[in-house]
Amino acid sequence: MIGSMSQQKPISIKRGIRQNIFDGLRLEGVSFSGVMDDLEFLNRIYLLDLLHSFDSRFESASGDIWQHTVNNEDWDSDWIFSDRRFNLASCSDDDFLKFLCETVHPVVRPDAGEAGKIVGHYNEQLKQAGWRLTESQKIAGRAIYVARRVNEFHSQIQRAVTAAEVLSSNWMQTEIKRIQDSIETDPSLAIGTAKDLIESCCKTILSQIPEAEAASKSDDLPKLSKKLCTALGLVPEGIPNEAKGAESIRRTLSNLASITKGIAELRGLYGSGHGRDGKHTGLEPRHARLAASCAIAFVDFATETYLKRNAKPHSSA
Repeated sequence: MIGSMSQQKPISIKRGIRQNIFDGLRLEGVSFSGVMDDLEFLNRIYLLDLLHSFDSRFESASGDIWQHTVNNEDWDSDWIFSDRRFNLASCSDDDFLKFLCETVHPVVRPDAGEAGKIVGHYNEQLKQAGWRLTESQKIAGRAIYVARRVNEFHSQIQRAVTAAEVLSSNWMQTEIKRIQDSIETDPSLAIGTAKDLIESCCKTILSQIPEAEAASKSDDLPKLSKKLCTALGLVPEGIPNEAKGAESIRRTLSNLASITKGIAELRGLYGSGHGRDGKHTGLEPRHARLAASCAIAFVDFATETYLKRNAKPHSSA
């Protein structure tokens, strides 16, 4: 919950973008507080008793907001956008995005269609700053939104989602969502799940290749991925000497196998799934993004290769 609106990080969502968001809500006649009154809504986000009152009859913002939006209703419906206590035009990105997410929370705006339309308006503007609101979970069938950076990693996640859909793997989709949700807040979980994602991919594809050596419960990740690469012809020894760039291809395929070994080792050292002593320090989101990106690269390439070979059984690597 927000008390004072301090700015500790550089602001990426500039004033013009914010103003466009406010203006869009005004044009559509959208109340920021949804089905709640303004005081009830703002109490979900801010410590109003710590913010000063503009009305001398009251000690804090709680009193004057109640007086002018609930009791008398003599403030304009969009008063929040220009109130300097909340400073929505210039506050930190985190505070601003928290406010936007709350305006479309299911208990604030139960109409899922209306909430989705507002999110569309937000995202149209936020994309200029590299942000978007995305669904994180549901309550009673209605979406709860969180703000996420839109970057190359987002594109990688989408490629992983496509691979999971192609392979009809609901479990892979669950793992992809877990990576996406934990990458910033729980890097260890994201790293552990990156390993799980490769395992699921390998087992899924191997189960669909009749002539492949079946996966065993005792297989570690490097052995499992080696079985898959062998089944798909993605092993260095499978490249004939006369092939153009044979040595370069062998090195690349060798590096592909190294991805799984590296992620397995990283998961053992830093990922979820193991107890730690009191001196253990985890890795940061950037390390988790690296592990997840490598896992997705493997999954994406293995899936595309499987599809190609499934369509053209005699094609070469």
